[in-house]
Amino acid sequence: MELGIGIGWRPEIAAEVEALSGIDWVEAVAENLCADHLPDSLVRLRERGVTVVPHGVALGLGGADRPDPDRLAALAARAELLGAPLVTEHIAFVRAGGPLTASPRLEAGHLLPVPRTWDALDVLCENVRIAQDSLPVPLALENIAALITWPDEELTEGQFLAELVERTGVRLLIDVANLHTNHVNLGQDPAKALDELPVEAIAYVHVAGGIEKNGVWHDTHAHPVSGPVLDVLAELRSRVDPPGVLLERDDAFPPGAELAGELDAIRATLRRAAPSAGPGPDRGTAPAPGGTAGAEGRTVAPAPVSAATRDRTAVAQTALLSALVAGTPAPEGFDHRRLRVQSRALAAKRADVVAKVAPELPEILGDGYRAAFLAYAGSRPMSGGYRRDALDFAEHVLIAGGPADPAARRRLTYWWQDRSGSRPPRRTTRLVRAARAVLVGK
Repeated sequence: MELGIGIGWRPEIAAEVEALSGIDWVEAVAENLCADHLPDSLVRLRERGVTVVPHGVALGLGGADRPDPDRLAALAARAELLGAPLVTEHIAFVRAGGPLTASPRLEAGHLLPVPRTWDALDVLCENVRIAQDSLPVPLALENIAALITWPDEELTEGQFLAELVERTGVRLLIDVANLHTNHVNLGQDPAKALDELPVEAIAYVHVAGGIEKNGVWHDTHAHPVSGPVLDVLAELRSRVDPPGVLLERDDAFPPGAELAGELDAIRATLRRAAPSAGPGPDRGTAPAPGGTAGAEGRTVAPAPVSAATRDRTAVAQTALLSALVAGTPAPEGFDHRRLRVQSRALAAKRADVVAKVAPELPEILGDGYRAAFLAYAGSRPMSGGYRRDALDFAEHVLIAGGPADPAARRRLTYWWQDRSGSRPPRRTTRLVRAARAVLVGK
């Protein structure tokens, strides 16, 4: 399906997106949409004939566990609500621990890289096939940006993606900004990755901005698209004419005129890089979803992934995530400096997202919010979503006797009581006592 030129739809820039000319489609974060009701802006865009694609961020298809049926059902519901031609997700893991390791569940709140090994590939492929069977439309998966790399990897990124497509028939969402990020951070050559991956499987392309700090590229989606990222887009366009290209922006939103200028730069790059003499070499056709192609073109059902393979994957991912969010020792073979950078980035993202989902917290705590949250996050991994994280942080502050200002403490107490609902008594006894003391003494 030809999508054309699009932009990531976000509530903060809904009006600007509607006003942009030449927009063929938009992408919306699936988890930010209600299952039975669309924002008015998306309704108007759809009425104008603009395609809307749901983009998931929470499935964690690269994780050791099989995909959560409830999360799959939610993604399927968004696809049907939008009348979407496809849905997209990421080649990443986002949580670890739990029953496979008999340890507490840990949430990264971020997309983390899977090791490019045959074990991890087996797990990913089976998870993808489960997802494909549960979704009403085709699935495309995105390569992610990384600050860290796994030791003892057995495949390059391009080889890993090619094997994934060969085994499952899944489509690819290639993020050229992520290829540039991995070039700066991990020394991986974007041109080599593009040479190795099956470009005929590309469903569409992401383009986004970032910033380099101390030799590390941060894929922020909050800065203008840089020249090197457009150069990677040109490399891709020299090999294939992608069905769609989309500009992503998730923070520090500029005026609509600046968004329009970035879209114009993307269009100009695609025009300049288009081959002058026909398409590139034929790279074959991916097999049908659900199996690999046999010698006579038949689809061969794959063998189930063994429990031992999933267990090994679970142990490795839990050890890494625990080091990143709970301060446990770094697993052998990882770059300790890069792990510290990633750990700080995860904590900073938690602080930023919690401030968005619960804006009352930075308002109540003032300038001390960020320092207090980072101190809290350093020893308390996220075990649920960001809203749960906001409540747990507020509970932590109150139990510790904060905030120092009595008026702020009353406000935080009321805020927590209003949103916490019923909680297990053993976890709230001290907080309830503290709240009563505040209310009696007000």
